[in-house]
Amino acid sequence: MAAQDEVGIVDFVLLDEITLDKFMDNLRKRFKGGKIYTYIGEVCVSVNPYRTMNIYGPEHVSQYKGRELFENPPHIFAIADAAHKEMKQQGRDTCIVISGESGSGKTEASKIIMKYIAAVTNVGGRQEVERVKNVLLQSNAILEAFGNAKTNRNDNSSRFGKYMDINFDFKGDPIGGHINNYLLEKSRVILQQIGERNFHSFYQLLRGLTESELKAYQLSRDPDAYFYTQQGKSSKVNTINDGSDYKATNSAFKTLGFSSSEISTVWNTVAAILHLGNVTFKSQEESTKPADINVVNKAATMFSVTSGELSKALSERVIAARGEVMKKMHTLHEAEYGRDALAKAVYDRLFTWIVGKINAALNVQGELGKKSYMGTVIGVLDIYGFEIFDANSFEQFCINYCNEKLQQLFIELVLKQEQEEYRREGIEWKNVDFFNNQIICDLVEQPHKGVLAILDEACLNVGKVTDEMLLEAMDKKLAGHKHYTSRQLSPMDKELKHKEEFRIRHYAGDVVYNIDGFLDKNKDTLFQDFKRLLHNSSNKIISDMWPEGAMDITKTTKRPLTAGTLFRSSMINLVKTLTSKEPFYVRCIKPNEVKSPSLFDEERVKHQVCYLGLVENVRVRRAGFAYRQRYDKFLKRYKMISQFTWPNFRAGSDKDGTRVLIEEREFAHDVKYGNTKIFIRSPATLFALETARSELIPGIVILLQKLWRGTLCRIQYKKMKAALYIMNYYRHAKIRKYLEQLHYAFRDVKKMHDYGKSVTWPAPPLSVRPVVGTLRAVHARWRAWMILRAVPRAEWPQLRLKMCAASALKGKRGAWGQNRKWEGNYLALPHYNHNSEAFIASINNLCNADKFQMVLFSSYIQKTNRFNKCADRALLITDSNIYKLETKKFKAMRKGSPIQEVTGLSLSPGRDQLLVIHSNKGNDLVVALNTEPSHEDRVGELVGILCNRYQQLRNMELKVTVGSQFQCMLGNKSRPLHVEVSPAAQVANFRPGNGTTIVYAVPTSYALGGTGDQNGQQYNHKIGWKA
Repeated sequence: MAAQDEVGIVDFVLLDEITLDKFMDNLRKRFKGGKIYTYIGEVCVSVNPYRTMNIYGPEHVSQYKGRELFENPPHIFAIADAAHKEMKQQGRDTCIVISGESGSGKTEASKIIMKYIAAVTNVGGRQEVERVKNVLLQSNAILEAFGNAKTNRNDNSSRFGKYMDINFDFKGDPIGGHINNYLLEKSRVILQQIGERNFHSFYQLLRGLTESELKAYQLSRDPDAYFYTQQGKSSKVNTINDGSDYKATNSAFKTLGFSSSEISTVWNTVAAILHLGNVTFKSQEESTKPADINVVNKAATMFSVTSGELSKALSERVIAARGEVMKKMHTLHEAEYGRDALAKAVYDRLFTWIVGKINAALNVQGELGKKSYMGTVIGVLDIYGFEIFDANSFEQFCINYCNEKLQQLFIELVLKQEQEEYRREGIEWKNVDFFNNQIICDLVEQPHKGVLAILDEACLNVGKVTDEMLLEAMDKKLAGHKHYTSRQLSPMDKELKHKEEFRIRHYAGDVVYNIDGFLDKNKDTLFQDFKRLLHNSSNKIISDMWPEGAMDITKTTKRPLTAGTLFRSSMINLVKTLTSKEPFYVRCIKPNEVKSPSLFDEERVKHQVCYLGLVENVRVRRAGFAYRQRYDKFLKRYKMISQFTWPNFRAGSDKDGTRVLIEEREFAHDVKYGNTKIFIRSPATLFALETARSELIPGIVILLQKLWRGTLCRIQYKKMKAALYIMNYYRHAKIRKYLEQLHYAFRDVKKMHDYGKSVTWPAPPLSVRPVVGTLRAVHARWRAWMILRAVPRAEWPQLRLKMCAASALKGKRGAWGQNRKWEGNYLALPHYNHNSEAFIASINNLCNADKFQMVLFSSYIQKTNRFNKCADRALLITDSNIYKLETKKFKAMRKGSPIQEVTGLSLSPGRDQLLVIHSNKGNDLVVALNTEPSHEDRVGELVGILCNRYQQLRNMELKVTVGSQFQCMLGNKSRPLHVEVSPAAQVANFRPGNGTTIVYAVPTSYALGGTGDQNGQQYNHKIGWKA
């Protein structure tokens, strides 16, 4: 338990001596010290403080959220958290049973539990969960308005039983719910004892309406003006503000989704009941009629029926017998009974309809009241407490029977079953005696012999059966029962009235019941005329509340079940529902009868402690164990805290694994091993186990996340791999299809003149586009081969040179020697160079000196220099250098210039043989080729040779400029060079121009319009070359 300043002992199990006196001393001490909660193990004992306490704020919610029971001082929050945690961790449905007599604080306890659950859930802020939480909280305001009333023992007493299931998802957040209501005390609508009130809704309507709204409802402000709200003589209650409660109720209606017409119908119905209570009757000859038709008019308006129809239904009824329909006039007594029966039935139907609307707002996935998939439930039971009034009737009898069933459930679950479980599991146990109230439950519900069976039998008898005859039948059949007596059975008992009262000795004390009205209340008779009247209402909502009114008047129906039978069945179902869940208990105690925050009525409290069996509960808990669980479930939950049981224990049974785990953690002194379960005595051991588990959970979660992410990645990888395989297959299919299209398009290209150059290629799909270039290259190489196969291979090197020249000169220079055979080394030809032998000898010496491989080109040239002096020289192009030779002995005039140093070539577009070889050394070679005597064009050949070799050496194209004017560098100075046609020039030659300009003058025959030589036409035809 948390170390805090406490008053008395926080858990009755820790008392030094377990006696009633010690129990009372501790309870009194804690109440006087402002501590209203005390534990009995996991049962919370709550004493009504009759004052507002500051122990329910957000800081207290945080203090108890997710904590163990014994970590903090006793509080109802701890019970709510334990129920929620059990539900969330174990995946098990739980319920919180709140019990105690009227005025002990059960309703407030249920509201506190609901507020706590709302506060600790929906951490993620989901909108739907927040809506459900609001509906759960706001529903309390509506149910209290229409189901609670002031009694002499409690200003806000629940006059109906309520069991609410709250549905949770796997995260532990509320996602819906369902409310079951039990036995609304509808007799309160027409009758209240002195000091009591009708249901709150009537007073809220009268005190909450504005003056204009009161006129619309035809009501007055004073509750004493209405028969159904004046009988208790206590319409004003200091602790209740009916006006503000009316606004809160309407606000709750809107939150829960009630339409404006539905809200209006609710209050119309309440107003109609108030008017109905003021209807009085008078006898006229052989008939009974309403005394004041204006009051009937008001009630009829609220019911949306005609005044005549309502007046007729109140005055007479139609009886169908053997197919015949008869009219029977009411006596004065029958008319008043019918009026009151109608008021009770209308209010009961209205309350049932409101509960149905609340359930619709709480509905989970369209299945009303059923658990959603993967969901769990917490049930909260807030039902009327044990009642002993001055006049106890059928309602108190049913209420006290309900409390007997709940006490029996408590005995079964907490006392009897626990002791039987210890014996069954072989755990050493000292028996604890307790009072088993099964005998009282049998007195009420036993078939053929119980009070309810005798009551139903009397209701079924034909003829005039009175309440007095019913009491005689009960005396006859229950004469020997030690918990039942009457004046006839005990003539000397002067406390019982003769032929009017009987006494039942309940677990909570003796209660005297007045037999008057038992038969009528059990039959719960409502004339069929009223059902037809309200079914025919023009208000569809009211009409839908009475579907049986549509039945044909002559149709015979089965006798409806009695109120007692229906209530007994509902109690059996309730107990069945509660036993299917893990129960948590809040036992409420009323400290005094005067609602004082300081008075502790010793005898009153002692009586409640005794009949609730709290001392016996302490004895059982003291001798017992705080926790028990099946070995398999225990091992599954805690196996990760032991190295011998994680991840799985395979060295024996689950019991062996549990023993290994407990001994490793050194808890063997605090546990017992049963046949199928382990029993842990102290909560501290359980807390230590939970703490050890909580410390390891994050690592396990990370491991699971890692494995799951790995699995997801592997799945994704396989999907990606499969997708790639499909894409690859698809791509190949597209390629095959495209190749088929190509095959079809190019099927006859071999026969075509251009070998398919003019064929339009089909549009390639996206997957084929990367390979289209390769396919085009393949076709181009094939087409080139088809063209070149007629050319001897020996001529292919020369053809490559011509192609290089063509790429540089085509479209720029008309004639460049493309139609003749290129010899290259012209100076080695005797017919061109008469001194060829000297040239060859000199070249051999030069080859030995400079180590070049071959001569690519040689020719006589005319050159000019920076001084505009012209000279005849010889030009030699080898595979590495460019040489300038003198023309006699063909000696190199200077060291050869590497071809890599050439930066470009410039020539004219005409037929002249001018060529400038630009160098990066700042001194270009400006020459004109001497082609006499043939006058053939060799500039194109020289361009082709230089471009081809430059490409081979530098792996880049050589820049070639074609124009009649261009710049050249001589002596590291830029000089303009112009090619001009001069009629006076017989041969092409260099001459100075204006300034630094160099002029290359050519005769008119060299102009652009001149024709080339005619010698190459035969050669051109041979290789298929076109200029």
